[in-house]
Amino acid sequence: MHTALLLEMASDAAPDRVILGELASGVTLAEAQARAKAAAAWFGKQAGETVVYLGLNSPYLPVAVFASGLIGKPFAPINYRLSDEELRKLLARTAPSVALVDDDMLPRAQGVEGVQLLASSEFHRICDDATLQAEELPFADPDIGVLLFTSGTTGEPKAAVLRHRNLTSYVISTVEFLGSDEHEAALVSVPPYHIAGVSAILTGVYGGRRIVHMPAFTPEGWVGLAAQEKISHAMVVPTMMGRILDVVEARGENLPHLKALSYGGGRMPQVVIERALKLLPHVDFVNAYGLTETSSTIAVLGPEDHRIAIASSDPDVRRRLGSVGKPLPTLELEIRGPNGEVLGANQSGEIYVRGDQVSGEYLSKKVIGDDGWFPTNDGGWMDNDGYLYVEGRLDDVIVRGGENMSPGEIEDVLRAHPNVADVAVLGVPDNEWGEKVAAVLVVKNGRPTTDELAAFVKAQLRSSKTPEIWEFREVLPYNDTGKLLRRVLKAELCKAAGALARA
Repeated sequence: MHTALLLEMASDAAPDRVILGELASGVTLAEAQARAKAAAAWFGKQAGETVVYLGLNSPYLPVAVFASGLIGKPFAPINYRLSDEELRKLLARTAPSVALVDDDMLPRAQGVEGVQLLASSEFHRICDDATLQAEELPFADPDIGVLLFTSGTTGEPKAAVLRHRNLTSYVISTVEFLGSDEHEAALVSVPPYHIAGVSAILTGVYGGRRIVHMPAFTPEGWVGLAAQEKISHAMVVPTMMGRILDVVEARGENLPHLKALSYGGGRMPQVVIERALKLLPHVDFVNAYGLTETSSTIAVLGPEDHRIAIASSDPDVRRRLGSVGKPLPTLELEIRGPNGEVLGANQSGEIYVRGDQVSGEYLSKKVIGDDGWFPTNDGGWMDNDGYLYVEGRLDDVIVRGGENMSPGEIEDVLRAHPNVADVAVLGVPDNEWGEKVAAVLVVKNGRPTTDELAAFVKAQLRSSKTPEIWEFREVLPYNDTGKLLRRVLKAELCKAAGALARA
């Protein structure tokens, strides 16, 4: 099964249902299907083997996704926030390709060998061409559905391969066909090159939920659009959530039409989700943990889990707000030790996952094992009730004197301090211990002393987990999908430590 069949099925069953844009004037499923056929007919005549998307969210983004599936060419959305040099480098890696580019971004993409540029304005004309819509498309037996370049937080971006069978397996196993009410609407504010942006298109169309795209995120714009379009469902990354809550609280806006708000893409501070549950008690919150290489979500902490945890005085139940819930029933998930051994409850190791939606491969190499198990490179553990706790990337684990420490555990403690607005914990090289624990903080309401902060951590954790290096910043570096750029901080701290050693 391929992704374009999702749109074809929905269009055949409910052609007049509005699926993109405003309810009163948006694009119906039948219109979306016609546009996708026209675009596919045009793409099929071009030499490019890949359809690249370089632009903001728009109602034509889903058309491009399904058109590429119809004609059997991989769809590759790329990050428009990259520097011009990085952008052109990434474009060159897609060649030979046809690149659909927002008009104002065209100058940045000119002259890359093997990349044919198509302006968004011209693409709109192609999609509405009745003669192209009427053309018979050649049979395509597509394999690769989407190529997603990873964020490159630990090095050069890798091209993750998501095959049609991976993507459709995820959609069909998690969404009821046309199960959404025709008045429901999903606000998509994550960028097109994020796996959540791709999955929102596929699940929205198959489930029949109208998709409202936000070209670029601002918290004020998000709250305003959610109220204006009577948004019922949305997904945000953790950094977005806190900023949205600030606007909601300042405006006294409780978003009465919002039924469900999912979050993922990074670690959610417990204080933020607790605040969200108090400010928006009528909303069903869902923590969705997944990876690009798994076609999106692999574990979910559902609405009832959130409500039970926030109301509980049992610390074991309460801490579930910091978990990502339980694995999807269509998947297998294990925690494994350094030698590949399966670990029991409450033991930390690497998260492995297996299932039809799991790709676990890149254009350059295949990471998934012959037995179908994919090592995620995320550390974590499961409690006695099967709730999964993600500790972060294994590359980020601090090793001090042979002891492995999770930065997230120390960060959670520091975030609970009344003067800490944001924090990043990481390890820096040390001749005696291997690594020292360092904390980089953004403070509020005055700067606490390092002695005060150290005592605060020691009161809750072992003294070995107390940071020895403290640094204060105005802001921490995040990429535009909300991931903390630890490698940037680590490089800066290591450089500073080296300069001090030479002094």
